[in-house]
Amino acid sequence: MDLIAREDIEFLLFDWLDVTGLARLDRFSGQTAEDYRAILDLGERIAREAFLPAYKIGDREEPRLAEDGRVVVQPQIASAVRAFLDAGLQLATVDAEHGGLQLPVTIATAVTANVMAANIAASGFAMLSTGNARVLTSFGTPAQIEAFAAPQFAGRALGTMCLSEPDAGSSLGDIVTRAEPDGEDALGRRYRLKGRKMWISGGGQDVVGNTIHLVLAKVPGPDGRLPSGAKANSLFVVPAVLPETIGGARNDVVVAGLNHKMGYRGIPNCLLNFGEGGEGALGWLIGEAGDGMRIMFQMMNEARINVGLGAAALAYRGYRQSRAYAAERRQGRPLGRKTEGPPVAIFQHPDVRRMVLAQKAIAEGALALCLYSAKLVDLAEQGAKDVTRTRAKALLDLLTPVTKTWPSEMGLAANHLAIQVHGGYGYTRDFDVEQIYRDSRLNPIHEGTTGIQALDLLGRKMLFDNFRSFDVFMEELRGTAAEAAKVAGLEPFAAILLAQAERIEALARAEAGSGDPVRALGNATPFLFAFGHLTVGWLWLDMARAAASSEGDDPVRRGKRIACRYFYEYEMPMIEAWLAPLGSRSDLTASVDESLL
Repeated sequence: MDLIAREDIEFLLFDWLDVTGLARLDRFSGQTAEDYRAILDLGERIAREAFLPAYKIGDREEPRLAEDGRVVVQPQIASAVRAFLDAGLQLATVDAEHGGLQLPVTIATAVTANVMAANIAASGFAMLSTGNARVLTSFGTPAQIEAFAAPQFAGRALGTMCLSEPDAGSSLGDIVTRAEPDGEDALGRRYRLKGRKMWISGGGQDVVGNTIHLVLAKVPGPDGRLPSGAKANSLFVVPAVLPETIGGARNDVVVAGLNHKMGYRGIPNCLLNFGEGGEGALGWLIGEAGDGMRIMFQMMNEARINVGLGAAALAYRGYRQSRAYAAERRQGRPLGRKTEGPPVAIFQHPDVRRMVLAQKAIAEGALALCLYSAKLVDLAEQGAKDVTRTRAKALLDLLTPVTKTWPSEMGLAANHLAIQVHGGYGYTRDFDVEQIYRDSRLNPIHEGTTGIQALDLLGRKMLFDNFRSFDVFMEELRGTAAEAAKVAGLEPFAAILLAQAERIEALARAEAGSGDPVRALGNATPFLFAFGHLTVGWLWLDMARAAASSEGDDPVRRGKRIACRYFYEYEMPMIEAWLAPLGSRSDLTASVDESLL
């Protein structure tokens, strides 16, 4: 009940996404379905035995800052993370030359989903470290990989991303952390960093012996002033403990405070001070000066997909809890019947079934979106043909803000329903849905707020990209609609999908030609909601098609078709309401006087 049902994972991976087809690509050559099921088994066991028992206690006993400056993580949380590392799950997608299993990102994402469902806060340590190490292996020198990525592969260190500052959250062009040149050594161009970083998950921890920070900072110009803008940012690797090759001393990185959060309480969230002790914290440049944002977008985009995945996992866990509770809780009598007789399970009440069905459609749709995006990562990097890689990259670029935001926003709505199904009990700490809801609330904020993702989608990915990625999306969507229209019962849904897609395309292209991007982007967030619903509606139709064409007529496949029907009858009509401000070319949000608010 607390993890993602294996039959759902199996359907999504093997029946719908045909993940075994990835084994035909060079990187995954020789891998089998049995290999993939073995790692799924291992991940499920670690999630159930190590992460799940620490879920409640990690919420009650937050990390604390000790007098000596160490951050003390709740012991069961720390033990769960070490169990993950000891099992080698952090090596799932790592190159074989670095000791990794070289598995598809799609499989690793499915493994991670169960860990997140079991304990979203504890999963954050490994998620961040995996992205950190991938940046180092992609852009670091061999010496930097050996010094800073290898310890993370071995489970001796964990990684972070240090972007935001107290006065610069999403506006990374405004950061003021300084990096002064300090010569060169075997690890590359060395710098001394001074500044403060805020909202750093895992920024201090006693789970393993070291923390490897990736830090955005600016190199001052000849006049000593910091250059302005995001294009002036550079990226540095700054370990909390310096490599043994240069003495192994503690670096000048200090946890100045902990942020006490509404949810995700098991992982520390820190204010870090770099260089407050004097000369500055030692760091080494990754890539070239001024290239920091381009490099960090790799980790940020991976993190955005993982935020969506965590939201999907929490929505799924809340759905499973609601379904179980509704089957057990007895209250009231069926509609239209006399009051005599014993109370019935609340599942017999139509409105409760509606709420549980909504949770199912959202949770399973969100999970499908994340796994589909993970497969796009595999195809964009490893596709056998140039056209395959190009199309996958275009789709991935377009859908990344959707994959981050739709599960985050709609997963929160699903967990709102989970509390409602539980009634008064859902509002108490005796039931997990209370904590699940609090944990879910962070997802629309971290790794870029919903508004930031909306600007990215409508602005950078559509209006300012001449719709190149969107054109690929429409080709794929039309192909799905054509295939689904051949399946009995799915024809009406295929027609609805095409009509809504064409409506979105017409409005977006009209905005591109309007010459008023400020007004258009003022309505970017409702557009993102509409586009997210369109995307998940597309995937639900494709899943229903796969469920109808695959062998068997078991409850999983019948459930997919029912959820698809729900989505088209209850959710797809909402698209028109979200598009209304664009359709009327409303300039209210762009022009309203703030004194009236």
